[in-house]
Amino acid sequence: MRLPRALSLLVPVAVLAVLAAGCAAPGESSSGGGESGSRTVRIGVSDGAEPYWKVFTDKAAAQGITVELTNFTDYNQPNPALAQGQLDLNQFQHLQYLANYNVQNNDTLVPVGATAVYPLPLYSTKHTDLAQIPQGGQVVIPNDAVNQARALTVLQSAGLLRLTDGGTTTSTPADIDRAASKVTVTPVDAAQTAANLASADAAIVNNNYAQSANLTRDQVLYQEDPDSEKAKPYINLFVARADQADDPVYATLVRIYHDPQVLDAARRDLGDGGVFRDNSAEDLRQTLAGIEQQLRAR
Repeated sequence: MRLPRALSLLVPVAVLAVLAAGCAAPGESSSGGGESGSRTVRIGVSDGAEPYWKVFTDKAAAQGITVELTNFTDYNQPNPALAQGQLDLNQFQHLQYLANYNVQNNDTLVPVGATAVYPLPLYSTKHTDLAQIPQGGQVVIPNDAVNQARALTVLQSAGLLRLTDGGTTTSTPADIDRAASKVTVTPVDAAQTAANLASADAAIVNNNYAQSANLTRDQVLYQEDPDSEKAKPYINLFVARADQADDPVYATLVRIYHDPQVLDAARRDLGDGGVFRDNSAEDLRQTLAGIEQQLRAR
């Protein structure tokens, strides 16, 4: 997940605000049309203050869809809110995060469309090239399960360490082959990764924390290939309840998100590091099922 400002982080804070007035009460249906036959769809997001959402909601309104955004700063809340009927959709997470949620909560939330992949970068304020990182150098990574596994596979792709399990979406520091690895890894809270650059050789820093720390593209030593299979679990999504997965209005909203004007606005607001994806809902669901199977077998 980029931490859409995603993918992607587990940040333990409270719900910030309801951005649109007149949101339906928990459990109130939004499937009925209004007097003009229009439809209201409640979407939970984590970056609702970004101006690109205004472009999105205006285009939805032009097609008879009133979008009400609810902004969350606690990533633990949008999925339960969706499952309980307080939301119709959410858009804040990637496939791996959704799989973890479904498995841990015995839930069946499903993707209805893709948004983007945000490659996970390795930053350094001490070195300008991977080769400059010394043998035994220290690399800081996020310590939450989803981002930690992703960070380890990024470091393996960069040639800085080797994972005994080959590198999966469930890898942990215990899977590091220390004798075959160049660096040592220090997991810390994701919000502290950038702060540790002063003492470490490098750090994996999620996009939103990198922006807050004023890190620049020139300080990126390496990032994952967004077109690789290993990046696929980190495609960000629109997510619905299983019984509404094929709602044509939701499919329309996914198409609106990929309108060129919405994408241009998103690039301005979120930076140009994201690679937009239009994988089909069926492809996303198959990938989700595979990740969930892997998690249950862990």
